[in-house]
Amino acid sequence: MNPAVIITSMVVLIALLLVLGAPIKPLRFVAQGSVKLVIGVLFLFFFNVFGASIGLHLPINIYTALITGFLGIPGLASLAAIHLFIF
Repeated sequence: MNPAVIITSMVVLIALLLVLGAPIKPLRFVAQGSVKLVIGVLFLFFFNVFGASIGLHLPINIYTALITGFLGIPGLASLAAIHLFIF
């Protein structure tokens, strides 16, 4: 399946959930988790764009996106620190 179709459908689903709200608690939990996952991916993307000038690159996968999405900037900083110390 085309990645653009997947990303577009995720964005539309998240927008619908944000506008309409999720009446059921588990669905609300999934919606909040999805939003945090997308925010984590965006943080990682912008970090990789600006970090390329100083030689830093963090992979964008489900684990790094979850850590960055749920922990925010401190999570991104800790992933960068781990990357610097290990590699």
